[in-house]
Amino acid sequence: MTTTIASQERYDLGGVGDTALWMAAYRARESRRPDRLYNDPFAELLAGTKGPKLLTHFHTAHASDEGNPYLAIRTRWFDDFITDNVTPGSQAVGLGAGLDCRAYRKDWPADITLFEVDQPAVLAYKAEKLESIGAQRRCDTRTVPVNLGDDWMSALAEAGHDPARPTTWFSEGVLFYLPMELAKTVLRSAARLSAPGSRIAMDLVGTGIFSFPYTQEFLSRLKAADSPWQWGTDDLRGLLESCGWTDVTVVEPGNESASYGRWPEAAAPSNIPSIPRIYLVSATVAS
Repeated sequence: MTTTIASQERYDLGGVGDTALWMAAYRARESRRPDRLYNDPFAELLAGTKGPKLLTHFHTAHASDEGNPYLAIRTRWFDDFITDNVTPGSQAVGLGAGLDCRAYRKDWPADITLFEVDQPAVLAYKAEKLESIGAQRRCDTRTVPVNLGDDWMSALAEAGHDPARPTTWFSEGVLFYLPMELAKTVLRSAARLSAPGSRIAMDLVGTGIFSFPYTQEFLSRLKAADSPWQWGTDDLRGLLESCGWTDVTVVEPGNESASYGRWPEAAAPSNIPSIPRIYLVSATVAS
């Protein structure tokens, strides 16, 4: 029997789609560390040959050979958020799920339904790659192949999402690639589809990233790759509350809950808004 192996070219991964390969390559590298913050045994396969090249290209622009420790911290923080908030019989939705393999690598409570929303090409590439090695999902997982700029809400409903059941939403490394107004629309839409008790997690960047000299080469490389970061904000609570969320919690790398022994220093002082900031944000749907 001949096994067909998916290629990036076949699925036309490019632009923001290529960032999924870059992140897969980073997760593969983190998983090889003896002090790894998580283990993703599928990341190397998904990164393919292009992912490590992208990893070198983007990390050379703004970090050491070990890469930005934030990326490992971010994935672990999202893992912990999901573990702490997904309960038996509830739902989880990955908005811009990319090549995330949590469906295959995490332990999930009983009767969980996980929905993965992303570009059709990205989800098809991931499915074929993982099917080629017989990887098994560890919960009821339903792919929703639709761009976040299209009618993903209807597609999510057709896949079986029930707005009357609590939902844990997570969007890792996604929202700042979208136009700001589209990102707000996504957040508002998730709130409208959320039963009481639903939670959301995301990462966002501050405005200082776009003016700080050290980050300019990195941002230029993203733009040249047709995957620019499009916006930032330092008013996280104002943003989330305007989109239907409350009980907003914001942490930064270096905070006690966002360090894991990997961040080299304390979080940046809050009274210096011009420096680059990365935020890990969680909230509860407003009642």
